[in-house]
Amino acid sequence: MNKITFTIDGHTVEVERGTTILQAAHSLGIDIPTLCYHPDLSLHVSCRVCMVEDVRSGRLLASCATEAAEGMEISTRSSRARRARRRNVELLLANHPRDCLSCYRNGSCELQDITFRLGVTKEDVDRLRGEQRSFPDDETGPALRREPNKCILCGRCVRACEEIQGIAALGFAGRGFNSIVTTAFDLPLSEINCANCGQCSAVCPVGAITEVSEINAVWRALEDRDKFVVVQTAPSIQATIGEEFGLEPGTVVTGQLVAALRLLGFDRVFSTEFTADLTVLEEGWEFISRIEGNKDLPHITSCCPGWVKYAEHNYPDLIDHLSSAKSPQQMFSTLAKTYYAQQLGIDPAQIYTVSIMPCTAKKFEKERPEHRDSGYQDTDAVLTTRELARMLKEVGIDLVHLPEEHYDSIMGSQSGAATIFGTTGGVTEAALRTVKEVLTGEPLDRLNLGFLGRKEAEVEIGGRTFKIAVVSGLAEAGRILDEVRAGRSDLDWIEVMACPHGCVGGGGQPRPNSKAIMDKRAQGLAQLDRSNTIRKSHENPDVIRLYEEYLGEPQSGRAHELLHTTYQARPR
Repeated sequence: MNKITFTIDGHTVEVERGTTILQAAHSLGIDIPTLCYHPDLSLHVSCRVCMVEDVRSGRLLASCATEAAEGMEISTRSSRARRARRRNVELLLANHPRDCLSCYRNGSCELQDITFRLGVTKEDVDRLRGEQRSFPDDETGPALRREPNKCILCGRCVRACEEIQGIAALGFAGRGFNSIVTTAFDLPLSEINCANCGQCSAVCPVGAITEVSEINAVWRALEDRDKFVVVQTAPSIQATIGEEFGLEPGTVVTGQLVAALRLLGFDRVFSTEFTADLTVLEEGWEFISRIEGNKDLPHITSCCPGWVKYAEHNYPDLIDHLSSAKSPQQMFSTLAKTYYAQQLGIDPAQIYTVSIMPCTAKKFEKERPEHRDSGYQDTDAVLTTRELARMLKEVGIDLVHLPEEHYDSIMGSQSGAATIFGTTGGVTEAALRTVKEVLTGEPLDRLNLGFLGRKEAEVEIGGRTFKIAVVSGLAEAGRILDEVRAGRSDLDWIEVMACPHGCVGGGGQPRPNSKAIMDKRAQGLAQLDRSNTIRKSHENPDVIRLYEEYLGEPQSGRAHELLHTTYQARPR
């Protein structure tokens, strides 16, 4: 038989054989606390916060890793189970820094929440208080910072980096009290094969790995009367930031987001979807030239900076296959300090560009020396979704109840094709909508490529069948690039997103960040695509105007100068 029956807290439950006690409890609405457990990662069983009691044997069991057995009688509320959980949390706190009030995760820390939930007091912790660890912080990178003394050795970051990204940049070192999660040879993050994707920070339950905050820099710019501060919002933000204010994942709050940014004091509010449409045209024309010349195929997308850095480290021999088109963020910032400055008659030195991104790797991208085509640093600051929410809450802006407003003009319109950039497969579908119509005059049928992992499809354009692949997660990207490198691939187009499910699963998105939540966010973006009257990037009126007034044509001299970039091989 494939089903077993047992009881939890007096409730009889029938589950599939192999179901863990924790999973069965969740099916009954019984919430067992966890720390090292994450639904999208392998089991580690280190924190023992999820202990339950087997009533018949009297044994304490880790519910996250113990499979339910026929006739088992489990208590999640017995005094022994409760005392065990408390003691395990007390042990975690015994050498944990007591700087909660100034910690970046204060108010969103899972250890803090469980301490309160289990009723652990200062007196409880003081009884076990001992020597404190004194590892140095790592603040060398532009995207992520590590505070090892706050690490509770749950291993989530290690598993995310290895299982989702296939990089294994982090691992355990030392023994006993001196155990630590660190990099190979304890090198700083800035010197290792790290994609800056932030998946480690997305799953970290405490403040051991966080994004490098640029909140104070943005406040200073907003308060500077000599700065003209413009902000762009990535496509996925409109379907994710609502979570920070208690809304269901996938709830679209575009109009409220625009209103909130104006209340913060930004001089102009734009959507990165405008330059996502621009990316489609530049990359689409680039793909057309490649297929006509049968050169550097497969064409590989480059709008994800985490993926680009991963490729530079691990596949430098395939760099020529990457599109030279900048990411939408960088295209926008370059144009803000050239075309837009010209349109408004503003000195570009006064313009301060801020982007709201789902991704910590965007912080790394803005610092690349290649991105100075405006004559200045093109992007001045990058805020994650979480950072923007902190700023809004700091000044008491209730995003949920704001009246809806619209993006500013000249660089504010967008197509549905640009919106789906925020989820896996969106870049491919958006680009091929334009490529097929430009080459044949025929519309592209819906591809429905949104998913986790890897998916391949065939698209017929002008009598030729093109083989395309879409992957999310760098571990999956590595597998498909190994096939290309070995000559075993006949693909024409590959889209790579570093984070699972694309930008909706980005390292800077609201926590928690599970597969189920990502699916809802992607559905919110799909809804926006369907409701937009403009579905194709080449029909965006502001993009058409930009080419007519300033750029000329896709891939033209000025377009190539401002909207394209180069890459560099990096040591592995």
